Formats: sequence, structure tokens, C-alpha cells
Amino acid sequence: MKILVTGGAGFIGTNLVTHLLALDGEVMVVDDLSTGRAENIDPRSLFRHMDICDDDFVQAVVDWQPQVIVHLAAQSSVARAERKPKLTRRVNVEGTRAVTRAAIAAGCERVVFASSAAVYGNPARDALPLVETYPASPINLYGETKLLGEELLACELREAEVDYAIARFSNVYGPRQDGGGEGGVVAQFCRALACGQTPVIYGDGTASRDFVYVGDVVAALVSMIGGDLWFCERADAPAAGIYNISSGWPVSVRQLSQALQRISGQFEDFDLQPARPGDIEHSALSAAKALASFEWKATVEMEVGLRKTYDWFVAHTPV
Repeated sequence: MKILVTGGAGFIGTNLVTHLLALDGEVMVVDDLSTGRAENIDPRSLFRHMDICDDDFVQAVVDWQPQVIVHLAAQSSVARAERKPKLTRRVNVEGTRAVTRAAIAAGCERVVFASSAAVYGNPARDALPLVETYPASPINLYGETKLLGEELLACELREAEVDYAIARFSNVYGPRQDGGGEGGVVAQFCRALACGQTPVIYGDGTASRDFVYVGDVVAALVSMIGGDLWFCERADAPAAGIYNISSGWPVSVRQLSQALQRISGQFEDFDLQPARPGDIEHSALSAAKALASFEWKATVEMEVGLRKTYDWFVAHTPV
């Protein structure tokens, strides 16, 4: 199978590409290397150094004729979105529009789109864990652009009769993360601890997140790439084609910090700073739909995933 991965030099992308190549997939990576890293690109893949908004992107996809596109390329930092709204809209909305048009022009069978729990906004705690039909109400620009990307992708691909799966990730963490995305708190903590520095907690540490290990996310994406289901279901079905990809295990930032203290053997207190605007207070998603539809669920326990992530940062962080 020929699979195009946008953002394939990034955190989730490189983990996915490595796995697909191990399964003997034929993979093309498109990445502008603004946040992705050239050294992470597997030489067995075909690499195109380009922006998905470039004029020649659609033609490059048509020329290669992939069967599936996995669209991971994004401006995924909430803080950077507030500082650079024009860039965020360009990448997350217009970039997604370009991917949908490329998929249609190339005759793709399916597009798998990486969305985010940020589209749900700041829900009431008694509504957690959220299901896919919970009303989307983003509270920051990043979440708004991800929701707009979902809507235009679904509209254009449904009309062209191209199958699609929208994966709403909770906070993804694991090896190769740079700390800039939605799950970046784990990477930030691990990097600081690996360097012997004091990690920073924004807020009082009671905010909670649903963390999911990148290996579990890759397994979900692989199921979506090669599944026999028509993922987008009926066009009029609620939350058609949308699947939460999450552990469903909410963990407070304070609990996360304590777990990493145990793993690292460093027990100095963290540096408490004021909460940042746009940060969601509590988030947890139900992945019951993914389990029922394509038998996926998160299997990596938090302590195990954190140990793997911390060990990777120790091995790759200059002291």
C-alpha cells in the first residue's frame, strides 16, 4: 500500500512512518521541517521537502498516487497559535484544504486526519470522559482551527465519495516529542529532569489531562489506514467519521510530576508559574467508539510510557 504522511518528520509522524515501513508499506513523507527534524526521516521513505500550502503540493501527490493520506502536519502549539494566528490558520485550515483537494485529485481511497481534544473546549467535569457527539466548543485558536479543518475535510471528501477518519487525539506523549504540541508537558518535564533543571508547572497542578502513549496512537492510525470499515459512516450520522483516540485515564499535572520524580529519582519541588491563557482545565475522552468500530484501545500504562519517554530524553538530551 502507498501511504503519504504529511508532517512525517515530526513526533507522531516519525513513529508512524517507522512502523509502516516495518509492515512493508511504501511511504512518502511531506514535511517543511519547520518543526520536524531531517535526522528523524527514515531513508527508506520517499521524502519531499515542501509546505502543504505550496503551489506544487497537489501535483506532487497526484504524481505519486497514494492510496491513503495521513494528515498530521499542523501548527500544534496553543501558545504559538495565540502569538501567530495567521500562520496557524494557514497551516491548520488552508493546509487541510490543500490535502483534501490533493486526495481527490489523486483518487485516494481514504484520508486519516489528526484532530485534537482541543475542539471540545473546557467541558464540565461531570461530562467526562467525552464522547464524539459532545458539542464542540473550542476556547483557543488552535482548537478552532482544528475544528474548521475537520469540517472542511468532511464536507469536501464526503461530496467526492472519499472515505475519511478523523482522529481526535488526547494528549499524546512519548519518545521524539519536542514539547511544543498539546501533550508537550511530558516532554518539557522529561527534558528538564534529564538536564537536572527544575521543571515548570503552569497553574496549581490540579489541571488534568488524558495522556496517551505514541505507540498506542500509531496502532490506532494503522488500524484506520488499513481497516475494511467505511469509517465516515452515513453522511447524516452524528459525529460521522470521528473517533476519540485516548487512554480515558485523566491524570493531574501534579500527579504527572510526581510520577516523573519517582522515575527520575529527583524529588525537588517543581516551579509553579501562573496558568497560561487558552489552557484547558480538565480533559478526558472516551475511546469506546474506536473499540467498538475497529477494536482499538490504549494498552500502555502511564508509568510504563513515562519510563520509556524519560529514558529516551536521558539518552538524547545534551547535559
